[in-house]
Amino acid sequence: MENTLGLEIIEVVEQAAIASSKWMGKGEKNTADEVAVEAMRERMNKIHMRGRIVIGEGERDEAPMLYIGEEVGICTQPDAKNFCNPDELVEIDIAVDPCEGTNLVAYGQNGSMAVLAISEKGGLFAAPDFYMKKLAAPAAARGHVDISKSATENLKILSECLNRAIEELVVVVMDRPRHKDLIQEIRTAGARVRLISDGDVSAAISCAFAGTNIHALMGIGAAPEGVISAAAMRCLGGHFQGQLIYDPEVVQTGLIGESREGNLARLAEMNITDPDKIYNSDELASGNTVLFAACGITPGTLMEGVRFFHGGARTQSLVISSQSKTARFVDTVHLWDEPKVIQLR
Repeated sequence: MENTLGLEIIEVVEQAAIASSKWMGKGEKNTADEVAVEAMRERMNKIHMRGRIVIGEGERDEAPMLYIGEEVGICTQPDAKNFCNPDELVEIDIAVDPCEGTNLVAYGQNGSMAVLAISEKGGLFAAPDFYMKKLAAPAAARGHVDISKSATENLKILSECLNRAIEELVVVVMDRPRHKDLIQEIRTAGARVRLISDGDVSAAISCAFAGTNIHALMGIGAAPEGVISAAAMRCLGGHFQGQLIYDPEVVQTGLIGESREGNLARLAEMNITDPDKIYNSDELASGNTVLFAACGITPGTLMEGVRFFHGGARTQSLVISSQSKTARFVDTVHLWDEPKVIQLR
């Protein structure tokens, strides 16, 4: 899968990032998302594959493209037999977020990127459009920290695993009213808090890279993004756990269904029999082969954003593979005009 699709999926996220970045700072978050979706889908439909979107542009919304269940790739088109034998190709499940952090793009803030994860059919957890309590940490803490423990307990464990004083630890938390007590507990324990307005996928995977000065992600964010984060963390060997949140009173902000009871009924319809189950990265991204790709839209901890120049643009992407156990940073120059000879004087 990596040999066949590795370069292709990099180009998919690059095209989404370039399209979205043209709307950076214009205050139009919906437009920034729409153009990213269109660009991602257009490039995806040129790939020699049979893909199915399992996490995409909304479970309940009638999204026109990259909606959950949509088939993508050349070999899913009506005239597929002209290009390939669809029955010979492995079916692929795809989780996408063409513009992760739409507000960040709209207001010219750091940390937005185009992301996707792929695996063979059934290899990615089809998360409902709910929220998820998340805990991400470096590989050294995998299996030691636990989402069922308090933040104070986990910080002590993390301190021991990383051989760092608690005061040296930095925890990323989404800046939301629901996290008021969590933030206070982290600070009382002695650790430092980095608040973010959006974009917790980047924060989660940053935990797995030394030198980012991010040692944990804690708190509640969107469930679909949790699956994408888990895919990357599984490939990197980092710690990731998630637990679905179905009670609107816990979330406090955002849409999460009409009622707690109604949400439980929806989970039952999706054959999720244990709504309080704690999932790890191997369960959220269970496929034999998992690939993750991201491209910076605005500058972030791991990647630069899209940088335009006359006649082209420069992007920085990241592709992570469970197959080759690699994390590759790809720096790409995109030329739209014929390159001109530079005269030396």
